[in-house]
This record gives sequence, structure tokens and C-alpha cells, in this order.
Amino acid sequence: MKTFLSKDIRNFAIVGHASAGKTMLSECMLACAGVINRLGSVAAGSTVSDYHADEKDRKISIHASLLHAEWLDKKFNIIDTPGYLDFISEGLGALRVADFALVVVNAFHGIGVGTDQVWKYATQYGIPKVIVINGLDKEHVDFEASLQLIRARFGDRAFPLAIPVNAGPGFNQVLDVMRSEVITYQTDGSGKYSEEPAAGDHKARVSQLHSQLIEFIAESDDSLLEKFFAQGGLSEEEMRAGVHQAVQKQSFIPVFCTSAETNVGVARLMDFIAKYGSSPVDRAKIEAIDANDSPISIALEHPEPVLYVFKTMSEAQFGELSFFRLYAGSVRVGQDLYNSDRKITERFGQIYALNGKNRVSAESLNAGDIGATVKLKDTHTGNTLCNSKNPVTLLKVQYPKPNIHAALRLKSKGEEDKIATGLSALHEEDQTFLYKVDSELHQTVISGQGELHLQVIAARLRSRFRVDFDLIEPKVPYRETIKGRGESKYRHKKQTGGAGQFAEVWMRIEPKERDSGIEFTESLTGQNVDRTFVPSVEKGVAAAAREGILAGYRIVDLKVDFYDGKMHPVDSKDIAFQIAGKEAFKEAFLAARPCMLEPICVVEIRMPDECMGNVIGDLSSRRGKILGMDSADGMQIVRANVPQKELYQYSTVLRSLTGGRGLHTEDFSHYEEMPKELEAKVVAESKKAKEETAQA
Repeated sequence: MKTFLSKDIRNFAIVGHASAGKTMLSECMLACAGVINRLGSVAAGSTVSDYHADEKDRKISIHASLLHAEWLDKKFNIIDTPGYLDFISEGLGALRVADFALVVVNAFHGIGVGTDQVWKYATQYGIPKVIVINGLDKEHVDFEASLQLIRARFGDRAFPLAIPVNAGPGFNQVLDVMRSEVITYQTDGSGKYSEEPAAGDHKARVSQLHSQLIEFIAESDDSLLEKFFAQGGLSEEEMRAGVHQAVQKQSFIPVFCTSAETNVGVARLMDFIAKYGSSPVDRAKIEAIDANDSPISIALEHPEPVLYVFKTMSEAQFGELSFFRLYAGSVRVGQDLYNSDRKITERFGQIYALNGKNRVSAESLNAGDIGATVKLKDTHTGNTLCNSKNPVTLLKVQYPKPNIHAALRLKSKGEEDKIATGLSALHEEDQTFLYKVDSELHQTVISGQGELHLQVIAARLRSRFRVDFDLIEPKVPYRETIKGRGESKYRHKKQTGGAGQFAEVWMRIEPKERDSGIEFTESLTGQNVDRTFVPSVEKGVAAAAREGILAGYRIVDLKVDFYDGKMHPVDSKDIAFQIAGKEAFKEAFLAARPCMLEPICVVEIRMPDECMGNVIGDLSSRRGKILGMDSADGMQIVRANVPQKELYQYSTVLRSLTGGRGLHTEDFSHYEEMPKELEAKVVAESKKAKEETAQA
């Protein structure tokens, strides 16, 4: 496989909401370039990019797939990304290494929440956007209405460079604005076309749009703006020479029209990408951190290799596959590189250019290119590989926090190690999937970006690591405390024929402010109790506080004073005072008006205006307290305090209430006293669980 110079490479991510047609658009590009002979289909599971078993079963994209093709002597590195926000990590990784985003909008369904999100991330990464309005072969589609919707959402600079002539069933003609031609495509999926000069109304439309386009291009460059005013416009050559820079500055955002099902409009889109699209040269420097944790910039022409691993995945046939972008230098087969995150050296045994599961071997890649390698020892998503003499670390993708959680309940004992291995491996592949082993609640809790995300993760765990389990509601980390003062005098006495045990502990407890923990003090006077037994009493108190008294949850926010007691010169010992301290604490606790606390989360919800009523009503049913409301980017934002117990699977409910356009984040805020009826329910459930455990 031949190598390409940086200026001849086009790295782009195809992004947008689910079902916009991204996978079929990438399929069309491969067909136009001659990589494949005929179009596959998502329904049949025959596309190049959706090749995994879970994608074929669900008929959706789950993984970001790397594709490549040659067009007009340029190399296209195409990253087809999932549209569901459950798999946003795939899109974020792709946008991190792309030089521009190809944003696909479905002409019938419009702009989905997934489109809003990837647009926001592309803007944060500072990469240009090109828009494709797809699906114009369907009934009841309206290109102009779609264009107006895009402008309302993303700004008036969205500008059509291609306009459908006969949108709807049978769509096969496109008005090419830059070339002033009507392009007639074959609808057999080949992407072939014929062209003729625009005439009549089409020519008048092109003339009007040309004038607007020239103004946009002139605004992107001071020298062109001077020529524009001096000449009363720009020549065709001057206009075309300024398109690339205008796109980089987003002086205008190109809009194209396609039907990815029939491969209409795609070839001219590829022409534009090859001639005017972003290359690695347009982002010739990238921020990094050197060995002294100081910020530096890595230039494209930097002689030493620096690459970023933006995705890892395990495949049965090849082992772990690492996708990377080379930001500087070159990399070749057999080369050793240093992993600055893991502090190890890795050898590149093989380098591939990918088309889904199909691999083309390459001896080397130049700066700016994207490729893949296999069987690296300990390199994972987000790692930087570089020269060991000058180690640097590229900035990592910041992933959104998870918004849905579930606990694992194993069906068979003895599989804990397999589960731990599997969870660790899946987290390394997908940074938005998190897990923790909660020692307090004795549960392993997994967290993700949505219900579908957790379902897919669970399926991978079962199939790859051969474990069987159920996903259940996680336990809530309630707390126990007191509202009043309490006292106790507890005597522990045990005689077993040999050495006995004796200890008497007098104790007072009182409440403290929230989040202050437990304060243990002693105010002993005289010689009733040797001071060496104070730590023993404290251990007993700590044990009771860990185990809980009302319902088995940790005790917090109170002060304990060990103020007197009695001891025996022979039978008093450490264990005796531990037991007496524990039981004295229990008695005092029950006498001090005990109560339970529940964790409260602060929730931020973004939703369309028309969904406010339903969402507020639902929050009220969940005992939510509204903290404030705001609006931004055409969305309403509500902040509320909601008990953690009421947030189980909330992301699924929110999507249902908002037609899939609602998003939320949740963070722990504080603990609050529970309502008495709910406290009684939790206490009763705890007692029942203890009884069942004792009987078992």
C-alpha cells in the first residue's frame, strides 16, 4: 500500500443522530472509489463498517469503524460512528483525531439530539463541519425546510453547494452550485452520473447563490475582501482559491444533498472533500505535556513519531486492535515506541489500513495518517506512543459522566475473577463505561451512557468472558444517625470455666452537624477504667458504626463520649471492652431518636421547551426539588435535587418523556433525613433480608 503526504490525506468522522444514514453514506464512498462492487445494506447486515455480530443483530452501529479509500489522488480516512448517545465515546474518539466532521442530517427526521451533541463536540475540538442532508429519495421530504431548520439551529452560514432538483421517490438530479451544472445520477448504487449546464430557473438560482458564496469567501480573508470591494466581486479562480480557507474558518458551512440508499449526490461530495476538505496540514500543531508536565506543542513536521490511540477493541481473530492517528514523524513495521502513559516500550509488529474487518498491510505511515496495529502489550484508549528519549503525552478525550447504573448479580459462585477481568478489559476499550466494587454494599455496580449501552456491555461480558449474571437495581448507600442525646451503661460479663471476660462501659452520644463523621472522645476520671482500654472501646464503636443498627447502614454525624465504666483486674481485656463498647453504643444510639439519611443528587436536565411540563411533573413524582431553570442553545435547562433512590433508570424515562431529546447529568450532593414512611420500609426490608440470610 502506498504512503501519502500529509497534504494529501483527508481524515473525517461521519457523525449525526441515529438512523441519519451515516453507515450507508460511508458505504457509498467505498463504492464510488471502487473499494466495493455493490452497496451492502444495514438491514441485511452486509455493510463494510457494521461488521460486528452485535451490530448485525441490532441493525445499528455500535462501534466506530475505520475505512479508507482513494479519490482524486487523495487518501480518505473515514470514521463511521454510531448515532446513539449510548455510544458517544466512539464519536468523541473519532472527532478527536478527525480534521473535519461530516455531519449527516436525515431529511425526514430532522436534527436529533445526537446531532446537537456531536456538533458541540466538533466545535470544542475546533474542527470545521460539512453538512449532508440525506434521505432525499423518501416521500414528504423538503430540502428547503431542512436547510432552514439547520440554519435556525447552527447559524445562517449553512450554505447549500448542492440542491436537489427532484427530491422524493425517484430522486436522481442535483444542482451543483459551484459548477453551475445539473448532475443526473444513476440509481443503481454505482454513483455514476452525467452532467449538463444549468439553464432557466436553475441557472438563475445558481447565479443568486454564487453571489452569496463569493461574499462568504471574501469575508474569510482580508486580501480577498480588498479585491472584492476593488473589483466589485471575485473571479471564479479567486473564489475557488478561497473556498478551502473559508471552510477552515467556517465563514460558511457547506451543505450537500444525498440519497445514501441509492448513491445519489455522493460522488460530488467526495470531489469537494478531495479538493477543498481539511488535511492534517490545517491543524499542524497539537497540544501535549512533556516529561516535566509542562505544556508544549507538537508540530506535524516534528521528526520523531508521536501518535494517539483513539480506540482499542478485542477481536477474536486478531486479538486487541489499536486504532491510532500519527501526529508527527513516521512509523514503520518493527519500530519500538514508548508508551508515555504506561511507561513501557511497545513494538509495532504490523501496521494496517482498515476497511471494517478487512485489513491492508502497510510498511509505514506518514504524519497525519490514521491506521491500526495489533497485539500491543499494554496500550489502551487514550495512550500516547512516542520516542523514549523525548516522551510527551497528548491531551486525552474528556468523556461525559455516566447517567445510568446497574448492579451485577452472579448466578454462580467462583466467577468473581472472570468478572473482574472482563470489566477491566471492557473499560479499557470504552472509557464511558465505568464500574466499581462497592465494599460497603457488597455489590459490583456498572455505569454507562444509557440502557442500551449497559445491555451491550452485559452481552459482551457474557459472550467473551463466559459469565452468567443478572442486572439488578443497585443498593442505595443510606446512612444512619441520631436527632437527640442518648446514654447507656453496658456490662459485658462472660465466664467459661477458664479466664473470663469483664468490661463495663458508660457512654453518652449526641448529634453533630451533617457530614462531620463520628467523633470519639473520652472524659474518664479516677481509676475505674484503665486508659489502655480506651482504644478498645473506640474499636467497638467503630465496628458498630460500620455495621449499622437500624437497617445495616453506616452510622454518621454524631459525637461519642466514653465517660466512665468498670474493670476487673484479671478478666478485663481488649476484646471485652470492644464488645462492651459496641453494645453500649447500640443502646445509646437507640435511645437518641435514631433516623435514616438518604443520598441526594443534583440533577441537571436539558430538554426542548415543549417537554418542560412532563419533565417537571415527573420530577415532582420522584420527590425532586427544583433549584432553578435556564435556557441555552434552544434548550431548557432544569436543575433539581432528587433522592438517589428515585433515579434508577431515569435516563430511559427522560428519553421517553422528551422523544429522545432529553439529556441529564447527576452528581452526589448531600445527605438528607428520609421521610418516616420510607424509612420504615427500608428498615423492614433490611430485617427481612437478615432473617432470610440466617435461615439459609
